[in-house]
Amino acid sequence: MSPLVLSGTGISSGDIATVAREARKVEIGPDVIGRLERARTVLDQAAASGQQIYGLNTGLGANLGTSVEGDASAFQRQLLEGRSGAVGEALPIEAVRATMLARLTMLSAGGSGLSPAVFVALVEALNAGVHPVMPSLGSIGAGDLVLMTALARLLIGEGEADYQGRRMPAAKALMMARLAPISLAPKDGLSLINASAFSAGNGALAVTDALSALAQQQQAGALTMEGIGANRTILDPRLQMARPATGQAEAAKALHDLLAREDAPAPTTIQDPLSIRCMPSIHGALIGAIDQAKNAVEVELNAAADNPLVLGEDDVVISTGNFHTASLSLAFETLGLAIAQCAAATTARFIQLTGSGRNGLPKYLSPVGGASAGFVPLQKTATSILTAIRHKANPVMLDFLPVSEGVEDHATQSPLAVSKCAGMIVLWRRLIAFEMMAAAQAVDLRDGFAPAPRTAAVHAVIRALVPTLKEDRSLGVDADALYAALAGGNWQTQPG
Repeated sequence: MSPLVLSGTGISSGDIATVAREARKVEIGPDVIGRLERARTVLDQAAASGQQIYGLNTGLGANLGTSVEGDASAFQRQLLEGRSGAVGEALPIEAVRATMLARLTMLSAGGSGLSPAVFVALVEALNAGVHPVMPSLGSIGAGDLVLMTALARLLIGEGEADYQGRRMPAAKALMMARLAPISLAPKDGLSLINASAFSAGNGALAVTDALSALAQQQQAGALTMEGIGANRTILDPRLQMARPATGQAEAAKALHDLLAREDAPAPTTIQDPLSIRCMPSIHGALIGAIDQAKNAVEVELNAAADNPLVLGEDDVVISTGNFHTASLSLAFETLGLAIAQCAAATTARFIQLTGSGRNGLPKYLSPVGGASAGFVPLQKTATSILTAIRHKANPVMLDFLPVSEGVEDHATQSPLAVSKCAGMIVLWRRLIAFEMMAAAQAVDLRDGFAPAPRTAAVHAVIRALVPTLKEDRSLGVDADALYAALAGGNWQTQPG
């Protein structure tokens, strides 16, 4: 895999995922160091002129009116120590790598005034696999600075790090990777932490996961249509043109392509339950929500979101609110609701498939009948998972209190909005696994029926993992195996 080149623009959510999860290397583009040097010069000149610059010669937050005199570099270390207030379980390595890269992509735009040597040190740490141990609790979305202090402290050789799968003092990890701690010039500490890099980086991972889960959901929905003998006229392009709702035509076309065959079977009913009949609308709304979240993330990844902001071309340093991620939080709250709606529909289809018997299917999808439980006990499990998703769908972006003596009287809760959305995707994939299992069983129980080529390929992958149910057995184990395959990262390449 070719390295990702940092240029200050053009970074995608997928780029974050490949660096975070596949150890893709990062390179510095040809113009970045010059941009950083220019911004650093402007910052130093503004400070020398006597301009009050937040976090350089003033205190932070409620201490805004306090002047900082003496050793400005020592103050940068002090502000890192004073804001190392994150607690809780350490974030997974992929979340830390996404955060490190997100900060680098933002810094590449050149608005921070960060010393170029510090930027290079962060690139080297990421490429060497030296990761700060970052506690997970502490940000309210007014910049992720309390979480980000772990990253800055790593570079100066303080705190703890993960290196080659071992947790150790940061100074030792740097030494083992043949890297040296850096010194902080004025504002360098603040430049490293005062941004929403955790929210943006992990938002990129959530968007990547939502896209792959959507593709799997389309496969599950199409297989359900095969198994239940659904009326496929709902996918007629003319119907989508009649109501050009966001994403609907795209969703319908994907389902149509999955079901494409030369001899389409006659429908078994005039119209199906809404969870089947309205799939293009439901999946289309999700497509629109994913696009909104992706755009919000990529704005942050490619933006100069510092406070204060150094405008190198104009030779000025200006205080801003660019770190505030209201649009990002709103996008992920919306995405969470769209996922919950889609998850409710996949659960409804599962219950239709596994109920008393629709369109000639046997009760509970059991081939033996009688007292056989078949798939029906999983209805309870599916409902419990859906309840957990619905709970996470409750919005959080309005849940904040004024802090820092009222100076910070608004927040976005973007880290929580992103993390709960990511948790919903995990649970949603479990429901997709349930629908796939039931739909594959329904296909097997339709005498003489052969699915379309692409749905047959999906069916074959499912059957390679989960055998047809012939008598009652532990279906929870099967559901776990199928979920692991769906979440494993290479599912989409398997069905063809």
